[in-house]
Amino acid sequence: MSSLPTPVFHIITMLELGGAQQNTLHTVASLDRAEFAPHLVCGPGGLLDDEARDLGIPLHFIPELVRPIRPLQDWRAARSIAALLKPDAAKGPVVVHTHSSKAGVVGRLAARMANASPVVHSIHGFGHEAIDARWKRRMVLAAERYMGGYTDAFISVSQCSLDEGRQLKLLGQAPQRVIRSGIDLEDFGRADSLREETRHGLGYSAMAPVVGMIACLKPQKAPLDFVEMAALVRESNPSTRFFLAGDGELRVAVERRIQELGLSDCFDLLGWRRDIAGLLGALDVLVLTSRWEGLPRVCPQAMAAGRPVVATQVDGIPEAVVDSRNGFLVEPGDIGGAAQRVHQLLKDPDLRRTLAQNGREHVQEFDQRHMVAAQEALYRELLRGT
Repeated sequence: MSSLPTPVFHIITMLELGGAQQNTLHTVASLDRAEFAPHLVCGPGGLLDDEARDLGIPLHFIPELVRPIRPLQDWRAARSIAALLKPDAAKGPVVVHTHSSKAGVVGRLAARMANASPVVHSIHGFGHEAIDARWKRRMVLAAERYMGGYTDAFISVSQCSLDEGRQLKLLGQAPQRVIRSGIDLEDFGRADSLREETRHGLGYSAMAPVVGMIACLKPQKAPLDFVEMAALVRESNPSTRFFLAGDGELRVAVERRIQELGLSDCFDLLGWRRDIAGLLGALDVLVLTSRWEGLPRVCPQAMAAGRPVVATQVDGIPEAVVDSRNGFLVEPGDIGGAAQRVHQLLKDPDLRRTLAQNGREHVQEFDQRHMVAAQEALYRELLRGT
């Protein structure tokens, strides 16, 4: 390898407040500058844009890079990214690291146009589940399958997503690795010390049972299922308080359903929050009602915080939440089953403590230091072959 740091371009659609975006920011901030020169490429308008600007690395906003599928605009985005890559690619190896389905197709196309390599693609779950039109879903899968032939390595946050990618024939013959989406174990380990302060800020008493969900209000996370579950839990646990931390397209529907079910006096919509360790400290049970996932970071975050989880048994979630060991798993849409498990946990503090301790003991593989080190090791391996 060259004595100069190798350029590494991370490409992601938009810096929203989500796991893929946060672990990308942490990676580019933490790469060894003696070996790697990180760049970040994304569309503008995300909640984390200012945080990215503060990193002190080259930041490239591409206006054409957007979440919706718009073939002509997507082509222009690929050309703009290729123009960024070409000067460095003309000098030697350039690591192009794309994230998720949309940026994965556009970014890998740009890398091919610029003759930039090696190319790494990270799977944070698959986006085609959210596409209603069958023809559009087929088009997305065909594009991912095609770009798989121009990818030098794949990373997945879960084994389940890796298996799905193989089944859909999206991965070709390139090396494939599971690298967990890393979290700051020390930060979430202090959740207990934040409990009193956060509860006071939320207006909750010290003794009130609190059940929360931390997720965007999008169909993927099924927040309306959480609202329905809260109504069932309240019937048997009338003093329970509930919160949803996050925002998104279903907020109005969620607000309406809270009112219809008479939960307005015990249910708080907190919007986007950054104090996740404090929120986990404030609650007694974390719930996640997702219909599909990669592997949501809030599960290992809750494990590190010492909080039991009730979650749906979908995709990569069981790789973090082991049923009856550090939480409970239910089938997606099983609102009654989720309510029963929450009720069981609220009534049994010894069970909560046991599951919490098990979670803390088995969360080490999600340490963000391991995530960065594993990505650096993969880059080195690929660069040795260039």
